[in-house]
Amino acid sequence: MKLLFIPVSVIAGLIAGFLGKKTFEQLWGVIDTEEPPQPDHREASWGKVIAAAALEGAVFRATRAAVDRGSRVAFERGTGTWPGEERPEPE
Repeated sequence: MKLLFIPVSVIAGLIAGFLGKKTFEQLWGVIDTEEPPQPDHREASWGKVIAAAALEGAVFRATRAAVDRGSRVAFERGTGTWPGEERPEPE
């Protein structure tokens, strides 16, 4: 059953990437009217470059986690099998 989850996971990853990008663009639009600076933009300040990268990373990670979790819950509801570990392994 867990092999059946692989295509679901791939599709969920694509959806998460799209949603993450759109969410980041919306959030950055609240912060600044210019596009998010990249490290190779000469005129961008260190603060803006780091803030943009940190926000983008946090948004993408949170979006990916939400979509992944949702796809796993939906898969379990549809098949009765959880596609992953039951709980974290003890250290």
